[in-house]
Amino acid sequence: MELLAEILETMMIIGFGVSWPLSIYKSYTSKSTKGKSILFLFCIAIGYICGIFSKLISHNLNLAFWFYIPNVLMVSTDIVLYFRNKKWEAKESEKK
Repeated sequence: MELLAEILETMMIIGFGVSWPLSIYKSYTSKSTKGKSILFLFCIAIGYICGIFSKLISHNLNLAFWFYIPNVLMVSTDIVLYFRNKKWEAKESEKK
């Protein structure tokens, strides 16, 4: 049963992780914050960080643990792009 739980957790993290490259691409190319919620991004990042610490504290560095790391890095990238895009939007509105 424990193995099944670990497999399902890993599949969940992979499932979430598949969407982040698309979100990053959209943020990078659109130069817009429209449709983005910084609160949502921070909540997701905090959730991944809690998952990492949970695995570290329990000394259970299973496969799921290794998928938390790229996910939190991708969400962090999207957060950085959010603030870059916010600055871009401010500059564009000053031009008008």
